[in-house]
Amino acid sequence: MGSVYKIIEVVGTSSTSWEEAAQNAVAVAGASVRDLRVAEITKLDMVINDNAVTSFRARVNLSFKYEP
Repeated sequence: MGSVYKIIEVVGTSSTSWEEAAQNAVAVAGASVRDLRVAEITKLDMVINDNAVTSFRARVNLSFKYEP
């Protein structure tokens, strides 16, 4: 029998970089979701205040394996 995976979408944030924002998304989701398998970054954006970037955001699809 084949495997079955669920995909969830999370958004990570960072004041430093998109890479750190994506890592934060995986780290926080991994604390409550077991057996993460693949992360796919689907969107990158920034928050701007007073003409300056104040936050980087990474939208990430994460898949995890259903347990039988």
